[in-house]
Amino acid sequence: MTYSVCAIVCAAGKGERAGFDKNKLLVPFENSTALEKTLSAFDFPLIDEIFITASARDFDEITALCARFEKASVVLGGNTRSESVYNALKQAKSDIVLIHDGARPFVTRELIENCIQSVKTQGSGVCSVPCTDTVAVTENGKIKTVPDRNTLCQIQTPQGFFRENILFAYERAFDSGETCFTDDSSLFARYCGAPTLCKGSPDNIKLTHPQDFTKNAVRCGFGVDTHAFGKAQDYIVLAGIKVPAKSGLIAHSDGDVLCHALMDALLSAAGLRDIGYYFPDTDEQWRGANSMDMLARVHGMLQAQNYAVQNVSIAIQAEHPKLANYIDQMKNALANALRLDPTAVGISAGTNEGLGYVGEGKGITVNAYVLLK
Repeated sequence: MTYSVCAIVCAAGKGERAGFDKNKLLVPFENSTALEKTLSAFDFPLIDEIFITASARDFDEITALCARFEKASVVLGGNTRSESVYNALKQAKSDIVLIHDGARPFVTRELIENCIQSVKTQGSGVCSVPCTDTVAVTENGKIKTVPDRNTLCQIQTPQGFFRENILFAYERAFDSGETCFTDDSSLFARYCGAPTLCKGSPDNIKLTHPQDFTKNAVRCGFGVDTHAFGKAQDYIVLAGIKVPAKSGLIAHSDGDVLCHALMDALLSAAGLRDIGYYFPDTDEQWRGANSMDMLARVHGMLQAQNYAVQNVSIAIQAEHPKLANYIDQMKNALANALRLDPTAVGISAGTNEGLGYVGEGKGITVNAYVLLK
């Protein structure tokens, strides 16, 4: 049997805990807004109609935002989430209704399709994930009881039902004066029976607090640097580690070609200028400077912009000296400098098979890739 499907997206709240001066679903988020990202997830052929609940304050803005979604219609919400959903339910025509929080923009098509299938086979489908933390019932700031977490799960959305059943539950609830349920599964359980759980996802988070709107913003950066041999010393410096060599690397600073490539990658990822801008070779204060100190300055610049380094991947091209015995020391030095676990720092070293200036032993080139969050 073929069923038509409707999605109701709840967007009529204020989102006060997010701390914005407007509806959190309408602030810039990942190159659009959270609401647009959520609607895009439901905008595929299995979904026949989409209703978005909106407050009177946001009605015009949400209507304009939804104009590019052909299946979308905006419904005036109520004073509570339940009132808003009820208003949308009364306009829906489809056989199956999926009710979803607009603040869960990371819902996937797989979750949506699983929810629909659960409704078709079980009469309902409520996305959920098992509890991994211990959960306690508290009273006056003290733990009263600790339920077995193996019997607990975290309820998410979408939550799917046959429209006639969930509409019946809402009508009964409103006839009884109950107009404030935190979700639809609890209302369904009260008036229709126990709903069926279906697989949710830990990634299907609800945007609630200010940090939720930045935690998924990532930036990647690439940097490359080359230095020639020829300095009158018997070592080179890589990630602050002295490595015995026939001669040193020529540079204004200490010639740490690895650090220089890494700094450029970090600065690039943050949208800043290159190391030549911040540490020019025309400035005497950087003559012979320790590049690890310069790296610390760059790291501080990133922290000032609220970026944290997630991982670093570095490839060294050098015909000599042999570096295998120094890789772990380099990894640990960079991990300490960037406050990372050593497993988040990858360093590989290889020759250039005798080709080019690297293969001829004239210099060293380092490529660095970073990910910021």
